[in-house]
Amino acid sequence: MFALAGVLVVIISVVVGYLASHGNMLVLWQPFEVLIICGSALGAFMVANPLIVQKKVFTMLPQVFSGSRHNKNFYLQLLGLIYCLFQKSRQDGFLSIEDDIESPFTSELFNRFPAVVRDYEVVDFLTDNYRIFTLTGLPAYEIDAIMDNEIEQIQEELVAPSHALTRVAEGLPGFGIVAAVLGIVITMGSIGGPLEEIGAHVAAALVGTFLGIFFGYGFVGPAASHLETLGTHELKAYLCIKASINSVVSGYAPAVAAETGRKLLPPEMRPSFVELSNELKQYR
Repeated sequence: MFALAGVLVVIISVVVGYLASHGNMLVLWQPFEVLIICGSALGAFMVANPLIVQKKVFTMLPQVFSGSRHNKNFYLQLLGLIYCLFQKSRQDGFLSIEDDIESPFTSELFNRFPAVVRDYEVVDFLTDNYRIFTLTGLPAYEIDAIMDNEIEQIQEELVAPSHALTRVAEGLPGFGIVAAVLGIVITMGSIGGPLEEIGAHVAAALVGTFLGIFFGYGFVGPAASHLETLGTHELKAYLCIKASINSVVSGYAPAVAAETGRKLLPPEMRPSFVELSNELKQYR
């Protein structure tokens, strides 16, 4: 919601300022300039990034306006799942959760937490690493090292969409100049014609420069920064799981493990101690 409000503020500020200076909005309507700039930027984006990064960017972009899917409700469900999984294995033994870990997306236990189950990567991280502990009985420091290596790779994957979009934002002013140069080429072909025609061509060329800068700094650059924040929120889910697994591997109770994970969540999304306690009561 705030992102959408920001977009409106950018547009309204530029349009009102332009109109207040007696500008003509029709002059800014240059669809072929937009085609050159946006088409070139999209093509460069496709050349520069592997398909998996492109998919991740387009998957995350709607969250810029709808809000992060890794919100307080998601984290409450994640902590509830962690508690239930650890509690079941503690009370009934590791064999009791074998089917849950091997087939989490059809597991009755996991499907009690729909917001978490929809995040396949987070579920895989939880099940894979808890499976290692249940099968090997490795000490906490070795489990911690295994998860650290995986989280390091995950972090690189989570920042890749932001970096990819940042490079697009940096390139857009350049593509605006390309559109402007092409406009000047057209203008040079009109030399000797009516001044009104030459002026219209020059205006169109300058609009290309404006649009490249406007798109880059007004929309794409801020969206890239927002993707970085979304990636940070998602990374916190992995750190939460890591801390919780380390806690239970060290011999702490499932409720303590969930509380340990809660402390690593982002402050604006973190459930309070009381909220977590009330959430876990329904699973006891």
